[in-house]
Amino acid sequence: MAPRMPEMGMLAPVAGVRIGTTNAGIKQRKRDDMTVMLLDPRATVAGVFTQSAFRAAPVELASARLEGARALVINSGNANAATGSVGREDARRVCDAVAAQAMDVDETAVLPFSTGVIGVRLPVEAMREGVVAAVQKLREDAWTDAARAIMTTDTVPKGISRVVQIGGAPVQITGIAKGSGMIKPNMATMLAFMAVDAAVPQSLLQGMLSRVADVSFNRVTVDGDTSTNDSFVLIASGAGPVQLGTQDLEALEALEVAITDVAQELAKWIARDGEGATKFVTVKVSGGKSSADCLAVAFTIAESPLIKTAIFAGDPNWGRFCMAIGRADAQVDPNTVSLHLGDVCIARNGMMAEGYVEADAARVMAEDELTVHVDLGQGDAEEWVWTCDFSYDYVKINAEYRS
Repeated sequence: MAPRMPEMGMLAPVAGVRIGTTNAGIKQRKRDDMTVMLLDPRATVAGVFTQSAFRAAPVELASARLEGARALVINSGNANAATGSVGREDARRVCDAVAAQAMDVDETAVLPFSTGVIGVRLPVEAMREGVVAAVQKLREDAWTDAARAIMTTDTVPKGISRVVQIGGAPVQITGIAKGSGMIKPNMATMLAFMAVDAAVPQSLLQGMLSRVADVSFNRVTVDGDTSTNDSFVLIASGAGPVQLGTQDLEALEALEVAITDVAQELAKWIARDGEGATKFVTVKVSGGKSSADCLAVAFTIAESPLIKTAIFAGDPNWGRFCMAIGRADAQVDPNTVSLHLGDVCIARNGMMAEGYVEADAARVMAEDELTVHVDLGQGDAEEWVWTCDFSYDYVKINAEYRS
């Protein structure tokens, strides 16, 4: 049984961002697979992208075009990665089609994003026709359509809308994300797009986004594999009542807190929807000498196939946790390490805790949400990551991914 999934509900429009979706038949004909976003001329755009050496062609283009961006074009079903110079030209041709339809938008102001199968060229002509259809459907209240159109192996669309008060005025925030497998964002996420109707200078927006990514999408892992196409984009449309600048430190901090909250919820949603997942797992590591040590231990636990399969089976085999903690690239002294599963203390000071009863730990592991807490006993640092288990279906989904 899958972990509890949030209800997406209807997503609220963000003034200054118009969206159109269509089916271009990139991989299937069952649902829309292309999205175009057209931005108000006042908009600023920030982005963080995959650190993979195999950065896809659209990532290379989008990361170079952030300043002055006026439109986004997104496709699922084909990653346009490992396609070389022809892949970059294909992405440019799709961007050209958006610029031609948008009339007042230069081709270099269009950001391309792709997700799906790696190593296959885009069906450019079909996508150029799809651009025409998507632009004809542009409207502000199409975020729900976009959340569905960017999906690949996701079982549900993922999106959140919030209204927050900044300086006594409302700011609308809406964000969508996709991701289910090949998940360890080495920057941000698989694909995520968020917009606010406030005005924020691009330099301030970029710094804000980088900090948000570090405590949200950079804390989720399904299988430890970083995609070639990971992209997280934040749009400040400037079409709402809140106008922020360098002097508005308190308001900027409040906006960052609100954006972080939305991003963290989307990141946890991705872990819940991990391919074949039946359990949502929070790995918390405290007592480290540094944040880096805590994160190293947390990710090692979260990505261990032996631990993930034990969690799927509900088997509190705590020796597997000892294994993962011990091989992490961190300063670890077994004599000071303690381990909890939920409210059950399994080990203290590197040994089985006095009074430990395995049935108590098995009860915790039978839940569809659980917390693994490791105390390294070495310092004051504390960090966390979110992950899921490995079930039989993870293998099945990935074995049949291209079929």
